[in-house]
Amino acid sequence: MKNFKKIALGVLVVFLCAGFVTVAAAEGAPQHRFRFAGQHALDHPVTLGMNWAANEINERTEGRVEVTVFPANQLGDWSLVIEELIQGTIDMSMMSLSPVFDPRFGVLYMNGLVVSYAQAREVYQPDAWLLQTLDKMTSELGIRIVGIYLEGFIGAGSTTPLNEPLNPAADKGVMTRVPGMAVFITGAHAMGFRTVTIPWADIFFAIQTGTADAVIGLAAATAYTMLGDLLSYWYVLNYSMESHPFQISMASWNRLSPEDQQIFYDIGREFTFRSIEMAEVDENRFLGYMEARGIQVHRFTEEELKPIQEALVASWDGLVGTFGQEFVDEIKSVFGGR
Repeated sequence: MKNFKKIALGVLVVFLCAGFVTVAAAEGAPQHRFRFAGQHALDHPVTLGMNWAANEINERTEGRVEVTVFPANQLGDWSLVIEELIQGTIDMSMMSLSPVFDPRFGVLYMNGLVVSYAQAREVYQPDAWLLQTLDKMTSELGIRIVGIYLEGFIGAGSTTPLNEPLNPAADKGVMTRVPGMAVFITGAHAMGFRTVTIPWADIFFAIQTGTADAVIGLAAATAYTMLGDLLSYWYVLNYSMESHPFQISMASWNRLSPEDQQIFYDIGREFTFRSIEMAEVDENRFLGYMEARGIQVHRFTEEELKPIQEALVASWDGLVGTFGQEFVDEIKSVFGGR
């Protein structure tokens, strides 16, 4: 089986000038033409993974389904695309899952669920509790989840050194940008960060102007490509996993034959496990890029990270107001003993 990058890079070379990637159908007109929305740049690992999935769908359906990949928010940002998935005006996406429609979607970004790739292989597989629970919730809105792209562990980047990064009781001494989601805000406070909520589009300007001294909520690949010129330190804290669900509009899903639905399931499963393996490789690659650029990268063992994970697990009760007591209890019963 060809890997993500060989397939995706070949497609990109041919179609780069067009600004998006169309995976050609086999001979004969396709039965379905699906638009696949993404939020990352053309050469980002997530986009390369989308190209792999699009190519596999075309090949395994023998051209019955033709998929066009639209990266870099060409079809709108994550908050708009989920609306169009629900309406059926966009067929597929691989983007962050907006909690606007259901605050419980934030469980995907829970801090402290896993601290190693070995754990990630168990927790994020399509048949495990997390993705099964998310698929059940999104299906009620009109979206299926058949897999996930794990971009890698989220760390902390800063322009100045963090104060006692492994001591959750210590103030980190920086004003830190966090996404506007309860799981990130609660987790950041549990680790000792003072926070300011800044939208995705404004992160670079905020760090550049000093509105924030540090940033969390980004994996190493995105932090490097987006903020590499501004950051001086990167801390591999492994407190959350940057992930992008493989989402399909229920309206589009229902147009597929049972045979093609099974093909989507199979590809989603393979895609998930491939992404986990690639995430570990890509994370180490981009950490190397950081070091080559002069960014000080701080790596820690699982044992060293244990105080942070324990503080994060203890903070889950702070999400009752967002998730509800019943859902928090369920999360704790599944993951609390890790």
